[in-house]
Amino acid sequence: MYGNIRLKGMQMSDLKCLIIFLSQFDLTISKMKQILDELGDKATIDGFKKSKLVKNNVLSKENFDKMVRDADEKLVRTYCLNLQNRGINIVTKFDEDYPEKLFDLDDAPYILYYMGDITIANLPSLSVVGTRKPTSYGRMVTERIVRDVASAGVVIVSGLAYGIDSISHKKCLEVGGKTIAVLGGGFDHIYPTEHYNLAMEIAQKGLLLSEYRPKRSATKYSFPQRNRIIAGISEGTLITEASIKSGTIHTKEFALEYGRNIYSVPGNIDNVNSELTNEIIKRGHGSCVTKSEDILKDYQVSKNNNTQTNIENVDENEKVILDALANGMKSIDDLTRETGLSINVFNTSITTLEIRGLIRRMPGGVIALN
Repeated sequence: MYGNIRLKGMQMSDLKCLIIFLSQFDLTISKMKQILDELGDKATIDGFKKSKLVKNNVLSKENFDKMVRDADEKLVRTYCLNLQNRGINIVTKFDEDYPEKLFDLDDAPYILYYMGDITIANLPSLSVVGTRKPTSYGRMVTERIVRDVASAGVVIVSGLAYGIDSISHKKCLEVGGKTIAVLGGGFDHIYPTEHYNLAMEIAQKGLLLSEYRPKRSATKYSFPQRNRIIAGISEGTLITEASIKSGTIHTKEFALEYGRNIYSVPGNIDNVNSELTNEIIKRGHGSCVTKSEDILKDYQVSKNNNTQTNIENVDENEKVILDALANGMKSIDDLTRETGLSINVFNTSITTLEIRGLIRRMPGGVIALN
């Protein structure tokens, strides 16, 4: 059994103390595993200092000597207290509250820094990822599906980036759902900086998560790495719009590797933003999704139709329009022709439905259900 040190009313094992110490040196997961395996039941800071890691070629003498100079349990305790005072908590792979869905992954991080409610990481969740520059179609589809899925109680996971990521987080919060943002760097370097306020709102109402110490900046390498957490922490991953060259492909590959469900929204075959989604469907790597129910059935929950009351109060002409849009968005000309309504009645009904938030005008004279 490992001994314990007292940390602000919490019990922190010597093993946890060691892992927090090692995390300051940006070790790879494989290197961290090598060190812990080598130390065995002496996996403590004191055991590290007395180890034969250099002799056994686990660490170079230069790196080992440098690490030993900072190997002080009191410094680790002070570091943790300072983080706690900032609302930043730490969970290691050996703690009971470590996310269950990550635990069995070969490349699961040994340490996670978090702000917010770590328990929601064990709830049913859906990762939503895609392009940083979505079309109006991609935005609409993402908002609609996230609204329904989050309203049904499924946690929404994404990466706080521009585009699909931030759209997903915002829509989830808007409907009162729970969302998890997985960062590509530490909490002192929220990226993009424009999403700092969004990150803090997520920390208050959901969970902000990173495997990187707070002072670690995001890098070109760290973003693909964090995508494995986005894929691994959810039962499924939804891709609404993304090109073949998008970083989204990393999340898709991790989801495949982990045996997670992949959901893909079909798009315009001439639009670069639909390259990856259409390719996933064509190759059978994921399910084709055209409505939220395609996803919710796998979570065994039903759609919570928050607009039902508004729909029940529509008049006969408005209902004709809603019925015509049930199978997908339509141009104004096609919708007018299909409904058979006079221009005056049609325009009045469209305006009323738009004000009530039941439909949306899209670029190019297209109308869609909201």
